[in-house]
Amino acid sequence: MFKRYVLLDRDGTIIKDKHYLHDPEGVELLPQAAEGLKRLQGMGFGLAVLTNQSGVARGYYDEDAVHACNQRMVDLLAEQGVTIDGVFYCPHQPQDKCNCRKPNPGLMLQAAAELDFDPAHAFMIGDKAADISLGRNTGAATILVRTGKGAAQEAKCGPLADHVCDDLFAAALYIESLL
Repeated sequence: MFKRYVLLDRDGTIIKDKHYLHDPEGVELLPQAAEGLKRLQGMGFGLAVLTNQSGVARGYYDEDAVHACNQRMVDLLAEQGVTIDGVFYCPHQPQDKCNCRKPNPGLMLQAAAELDFDPAHAFMIGDKAADISLGRNTGAATILVRTGKGAAQEAKCGPLADHVCDDLFAAALYIESLL
């Protein structure tokens, strides 16, 4: 029996979306994000983060900055009792045509291989069309959250999502209702 996973976008879903965030001091959890993740974890789900970080390829910051910001997020969540099993990121720009940049399946497939889960039995939660499309492209159930860019993108990608919620806590309650 494999563990089921909830895959999460980082910026705008778990933490405040800040333009090309590269300073770990700028990492701030969104309201009720930790509570929602803790609830998901309590249901037995593993948690992993999938994030596009094109600022690396654009030369705005290096991979050490990505790791530092990711670690700060993981540490802030750990203080709230939340364990993140893995953080996977794409350092490329859209024009690089890589397989790992969301909505392409590479990050999800990498996470599935490393964490041993089936994407078709997972949930993908995010605030952008790329997150919802990634879920669609890998067979995961999709939830658009209205945090970050989600409210602005709802008209465009809300119809593609399996469900739309205000935030991660509401998404956790929705997933709980399905079990």
